[in-house]
Amino acid sequence: MSAHTFKANNPALKSFVEVSKDSDFPIQNLPFGIFSTDNAQDARVGVRIGDFVLDLAELSELNLFDNLDFDHSVFYENVLNPFIELGQQNWRATREKISELLQAGSDLERHKDKVLFSIEQVTMHMPVKVGDYTDFYSSIEHATNVGKMFRPNGDALLPNWRHIPVGYHGRASSIVISGTDIHRPKGQILPKDATEPIFSPCRLLDFELEMAFIVGKSTALGNSVSISEAENHIFGMVVFNDWSARDIQKWEYVPLGPFLGKSFASSISPWIVTLDALEPFRVASPEQDPEVLDYLKYEEKHNFDINLEVDLMPEGGEATTISKSNFKYMYWNMAQQLTHHTVNGCNINVGDMCASGTISGKDETAYGSMLELSWAGKNTINLKDGGERKFIQDNDTIVMRGFCQNDSVRIGFGEVSGKVLPAK
Repeated sequence: MSAHTFKANNPALKSFVEVSKDSDFPIQNLPFGIFSTDNAQDARVGVRIGDFVLDLAELSELNLFDNLDFDHSVFYENVLNPFIELGQQNWRATREKISELLQAGSDLERHKDKVLFSIEQVTMHMPVKVGDYTDFYSSIEHATNVGKMFRPNGDALLPNWRHIPVGYHGRASSIVISGTDIHRPKGQILPKDATEPIFSPCRLLDFELEMAFIVGKSTALGNSVSISEAENHIFGMVVFNDWSARDIQKWEYVPLGPFLGKSFASSISPWIVTLDALEPFRVASPEQDPEVLDYLKYEEKHNFDINLEVDLMPEGGEATTISKSNFKYMYWNMAQQLTHHTVNGCNINVGDMCASGTISGKDETAYGSMLELSWAGKNTINLKDGGERKFIQDNDTIVMRGFCQNDSVRIGFGEVSGKVLPAK
């Protein structure tokens, strides 16, 4: 579907809600989330516009969704799963209707005090109930960097890497909303030059700069999703910080892969940006060599030009931007990831989350982890306040942002932040 098909993407649209030029959330975006105003029991579906949240339950109360042919009780739910289950046609109709209602001169303007809440007034909640979580390893720059560090005398990429989107199934219960504090994890580590492990708080705590997509259409066990159908099964995307305990992971990951080094926490941004809103920012994927097998071949553009940034902020200190990358670098795109995920008949469910793996760019300013930025601790990362880091220290806050920008519009994700507290 081409960009001009979506009326809501028209760059000429103006809202009666004042939106600053540098906002991530103009009328052309309209991402979905779950918010509350009084208490968590009050949580319901909202859409972000500028510095405000539009209450979709209240729009339903005002009978402004009467032309949407589905049960509007989904807007009163405390997760988006029931709304997403209505299917792509209904997501699109809802976004288009909201776009109409928010345009300058709309009848909604006289109800604005009833339906709009300042972002300062609301609490954001997990937007979906995540049933299953899969983490891919799809940046060739990141995989090459890690391979060079861990296998200095061997091939940086293992033989399978250019043939399949490598991934593993992770722990869904520890995915948390932006703003949630993270305690430093504990586990077994093998100190340098030691032959026996010790039990210790993680000493090499890291972030991983990732994006994740939310599954929007379930499949039955035994069925597969074709590459041409894959994006019809994706509702939208969030920025994803996959916290990583490098020393715990290094000791445990052979032979079965990540476990305690990854399962303690992953943080997501609260607003799910739809693929429809991202449509104007499609770009070609990097060339894949060798040629992939037929089931992974695609014709359309499945990558997106999403600028990504990571800030590290010491407690009481100034934030330093330590990485600037871009989602367009991904060697394996989302359509290939989902197709490969289901090719063996693995069923997927609405609300499942699939993360990209660390997104690193071409040079050291675009590395998506401290493991790479410090090159496994050999180099120091200089902070604005004169401090230095090799890995994350207690009371540091990590903030990630993602946004697309062209001459006419900026579509962003907001931010995902998390503060690291000492081990319990």
